[in-house]
Amino acid sequence: MNLIWRTLLHFFLPVQSMNDPTEVYSTRLRVLPTDLDVNGHMNNGRYLSISDIGRLELLKAAGLWKAMRKRGWYPVVASSTISFRKSLKPWQRFNLETRFIGMSGKNVFMEQRFTVEGEIYAKMFLAGRFLKDSGGHVPMDEVVAFLGIEGTESKLPSWLNRWVEDVKLPSTRDEAPSNWNH
Repeated sequence: MNLIWRTLLHFFLPVQSMNDPTEVYSTRLRVLPTDLDVNGHMNNGRYLSISDIGRLELLKAAGLWKAMRKRGWYPVVASSTISFRKSLKPWQRFNLETRFIGMSGKNVFMEQRFTVEGEIYAKMFLAGRFLKDSGGHVPMDEVVAFLGIEGTESKLPSWLNRWVEDVKLPSTRDEAPSNWNH
């Protein structure tokens, strides 16, 4: 985690509660000098790091973070894809909008948008999972019961399930040699 101080700040700051984790949660942020690359705009990798803050705040706002940790669960990103439209400049304020968009198989899908005054600058989709401190993943039926979100597979854009299958890597229990000839 390369944003430890900013992440800790957002972890301890109070958040506005929400009743439904499928609602959009908005986090207000600013581009700091440490977020910049040699082109003078926010580094593409920084978007991925900052998106962690939005997901953490959504889980806190929905009252899920503490309950999840009491169960020995923690969220991880399995796959992500991001598209950039406009650059975020030094000191610019922006909102990071985060929402659950559905579940399928072992994955929980989320969408995150980096916006300025309601205009999308970048948009990210991710497939995540809940893992157990004791090892392995949390079965989806337990995740559904915990989140209280059912019937979300039909709400997913059709390309998301194809995408997650196309980019997935072998299980951690299987071999995964780096062979560039295939």
